[in-house]
Amino acid sequence: MIDRQSYVGRFAPSPTGPLHLGSLYTALASFLDARSKQGLWLLRIDDLDTPRNIIGAADNIVRTLDTFGLHWDGAIAYQSQMLADYQEALEKLLNKHILYPCTCSRKDLSTVYSGHCRDQQKSPESAYSYRIKTDEKVISFVDELQGLISYNLADYGDFILKRKDHVFAYQFAVVIDDNRQLINHVVRGADLLESTPRQIYLQQKLALNTPSYMHVPIIVDAQGYKLSKQTLATAVDLSHPNLVIFELLTLLKQNPPRTIQQASVRELLEWGIENWTPSKLENCLSISQR
Repeated sequence: MIDRQSYVGRFAPSPTGPLHLGSLYTALASFLDARSKQGLWLLRIDDLDTPRNIIGAADNIVRTLDTFGLHWDGAIAYQSQMLADYQEALEKLLNKHILYPCTCSRKDLSTVYSGHCRDQQKSPESAYSYRIKTDEKVISFVDELQGLISYNLADYGDFILKRKDHVFAYQFAVVIDDNRQLINHVVRGADLLESTPRQIYLQQKLALNTPSYMHVPIIVDAQGYKLSKQTLATAVDLSHPNLVIFELLTLLKQNPPRTIQQASVRELLEWGIENWTPSKLENCLSISQR
């Protein structure tokens, strides 16, 4: 049984395609951090954004993690099966009168939402999203690698919790998911660093615990772009998983010795767990792929 005293981490990929080297890199960092602390490592498939989901991608992700020896604890969780939880949390915020309907389209908006629909007195007849009211509050937290991080919520404006197409927003769902699964250590890419203040704000408004956060560097290509599906990053090579694990340990600055380069996946992961030193990644936001 999971309790809040145990280390509980997670990996939560979206099934929008196969895992590429950058996503496997983050998965490995999360796995090593959990296992080095004798903690649990859970797998959650973030499949809420149904228009972007690709048929078969979730199964492909599961097979890939298994191939690389990244075995999770317990059953796989799927966001698509938790819609009632998100709606219940949304109702709580509606009852606090801090949500409001918004009919603005993307082309109506600048980089930061101006609050155009904030003072609507009734639900509009056209399709609308739900936004949460923010203010000038500064959210601060200490990231395990990036140090003290502070953001003024006004820099984001009122952000969306449920879209016009009735899909719950990532920022909102992940907060509910992490609380439900008792996640208390979140290890993820530095590209999500700016999402964290919004999530902490939601945790505060819902009276939920805030996990510890560790944002590891993202892998960038020769042009400095993050490896991602948007930049056409290729699926991770499954033919020689031990060589990929060795490469990832190197990219994580763990300095694995050349003498274990040809070791098995199991042996490499055991070495990685025993020697995991995340401090080698401190104050680093990106790593160039060789």
